[in-house]
Amino acid sequence: MALTSLVLELDAGDAMALSEALLEAGALSVSAEDAQAGAPDEVPMYDEFGSELPDPSCWPLMRLRVLVDAATRPADLLASAAGACSLSAVPDHIVEPVEDADWVRRTQAQFAPIEISPRLWIVPSWHRPPKSDAINIELDPGIAFGTGSHPTTKLCLRWLDTHVRAGDCVLDYGCGSGILAIAAARLGAGRIVGVDIDSAAVEAARKNARRNGVSGDFRDAAAALPLQADLVVANILSNPLKVLAPVLAAHARPGGRIALSGVLTPQAGEVAAAYAPWFDFGTGAEEEGWICLSGRRR
Repeated sequence: MALTSLVLELDAGDAMALSEALLEAGALSVSAEDAQAGAPDEVPMYDEFGSELPDPSCWPLMRLRVLVDAATRPADLLASAAGACSLSAVPDHIVEPVEDADWVRRTQAQFAPIEISPRLWIVPSWHRPPKSDAINIELDPGIAFGTGSHPTTKLCLRWLDTHVRAGDCVLDYGCGSGILAIAAARLGAGRIVGVDIDSAAVEAARKNARRNGVSGDFRDAAAALPLQADLVVANILSNPLKVLAPVLAAHARPGGRIALSGVLTPQAGEVAAAYAPWFDFGTGAEEEGWICLSGRRR
């Protein structure tokens, strides 16, 4: 299907209303960003569980990118949407053709094998492992978080590469694609358990485990989990990590270790403080502004 993209900029309040109206009028998708993105005046926003939703008014000017069928008349679509949300005039806009392309091939080209350590690699299924004698985990991009490319995932994988011992019980809390639990199993763990609040992630983790010849227990976070693990790893975000401190502490055996990632470096102190009643932390590993906190259960 041939596509066209409309790009327009307007103040935050009008942009939010117009976005809904555009979708109602037949737009295929609408994305919003700070119109100052990439400039010194850009305002970053982080949406985390346990915090209030970001206030789009912190972006004085928003840029909307609207994807429509090429047969749609952009002026008519915008006029209809503007009228539906009572805008005084149709916003100025730019019409850009969307190049027809092999999107599957383009997507695959974005994901190359990733060297985590000399012995651990993450390899998309359409690539040949660069190092055949390494521990090669086959994982494709999907709906669940965790392809190995994000700094927080890399930090956790390196932590596991250092700490997993033969026969260990490893809990991956917020398992997403299952990449961390699968890596733990391939590194020698005797038992792996993955937990997530998203049923689609749980199913994706099970599928990825089978693909890699790994036997694991992947389950919904609401299910009972009578477990004390040797290693607990959680790659989530700072707010849910703070909320989960008593839960994760209960799942770590005395003397066991924990790794907490998904934490921006300035947030490290408050996250460590939430776990201080149970864990002693050392110096965390950092990459691209993210930190992985490593602690031992008292």
